[in-house]
Amino acid sequence: MQELADKVDMSSSAVWRRVKSLEAAGIIDRYAVIVNPKKAGFGFASMVRVSLARHEQANVEHFIREVRRHPEVLECFATSGEADFHLRVVVEDIDAYNVFLDDFIFKLPGVSQVRSNIVLKEIKADTALPFK
Repeated sequence: MQELADKVDMSSSAVWRRVKSLEAAGIIDRYAVIVNPKKAGFGFASMVRVSLARHEQANVEHFIREVRRHPEVLECFATSGEADFHLRVVVEDIDAYNVFLDDFIFKLPGVSQVRSNIVLKEIKADTALPFK
């Protein structure tokens, strides 16, 4: 808190109160540590576009529930356009990715199409919101 207080030119107790207020209001959702995936052994990343054959509620709910259970899926977005869902997947290597697809994604009911875009190079990966 002292480091933050120094940056915003406030007392640490005032910053602490403001942070607690932001947490209580749900504006600060959670705290995280940013780990370097490659140094942690996760050298393969893919952006995966998944389309469902039918948007039956049971299939959609099952898809969402299963995606949430798989730690390889770092992010999942329900989207409009060509695909119903976009996933950011990180695994150790191409072999692990193939297992992820064969043993998980391809077995989900209702999945009609899966398109992978392999990440060749990370250009920008921020987590900060663009506050002005």
